[in-house]
Amino acid sequence: MTEPVKGPVSYFPSIEKKYGRPITEWKDLIRSSPLTKHMELVSWLKTEHGLGHGHASALVAHTLAEDSDK
Repeated sequence: MTEPVKGPVSYFPSIEKKYGRPITEWKDLIRSSPLTKHMELVSWLKTEHGLGHGHASALVAHTLAEDSDK
């Protein structure tokens, strides 16, 4: 039996379904933004791209965590 997906990644299938863009595209948008702080990026995704708070926060958290590991 496989472990259930936890954390921000658990939102990814519903984000792709609801907003019609692959996660890689959302990550590219976040990385290309001049904004760098979590809540600034969340607010930007909500106002400019119509994402809900939870979905925006999950995308930002995951992307920033990936980038900090590099």
